[in-house]
Amino acid sequence: MDHVIIGVDTHKDNHIAVAIDAQGARLGSTTISTTRKGYQDLEVWAAQFGQVKAFGIEGTGSFGAGLSRDLLAKGHGVLDVMRPNRQFRYLHGKSDSLDAENAARSVLNGQATAVAKTQTGSSEMIRHLKVARDSAVKAKSQAMITLKALIVNAPAELRDMLDGIRGRVALVRHVAAWRPGKITSPTASAKAAMRAIARRWLTLHEEINGHDQELERLVREKAPELMKSHGISTMTVAEMLIIVGDNPETQVHKLEEAL
Repeated sequence: MDHVIIGVDTHKDNHIAVAIDAQGARLGSTTISTTRKGYQDLEVWAAQFGQVKAFGIEGTGSFGAGLSRDLLAKGHGVLDVMRPNRQFRYLHGKSDSLDAENAARSVLNGQATAVAKTQTGSSEMIRHLKVARDSAVKAKSQAMITLKALIVNAPAELRDMLDGIRGRVALVRHVAAWRPGKITSPTASAKAAMRAIARRWLTLHEEINGHDQELERLVREKAPELMKSHGISTMTVAEMLIIVGDNPETQVHKLEEAL
């Protein structure tokens, strides 16, 4: 049976696929929806040309993640293909079909060698929690900046009240406990705004602590030896595991040996 390679240009709502044979001849193209039925349609369409040697997919970590996971789960070989750079697209124009064909050719000529991550194991769980944690950290930092700005511009009586409080957490907890009452003056409105920001900060602080505990557990289970390395934080190991992904597992051991 003839071997074929399928290249896929990925988008949010649909993907464009092109099939080529072992000699590089274009066999056909199709468009599928980004649903399980669409993924099944792609398999059926590809099979008519012969045995699929590999799928070359652009954006396996973004728009192509669902298709990549589906194909890997069914035992297909999936390679991550780099998207064409902006200069190339500027010179040659944007063509989804051409991008899909180029993805297939990059597999045929050996340019695409990175095996797509399965995104179904603990590394993917770590990535999810890390995304949520990083977002919370950013929001918490912004909340503190906003609170400090409100304090600087607050009525003098409020600034004097807060001046003697030492420590960021102590300050936030103090402000969060305020009871501004009915807003009938700038002092009351300042208290209400500052209390809202302080309570937001505390909520985010609690959320981050929860993420940290779960990340600590997952990272230790995934790479216990890495966690024993001197001077490497949990978040650093988490980043390394996210980059490596859930396959192949031997890459985790290589990281441990390198350290």
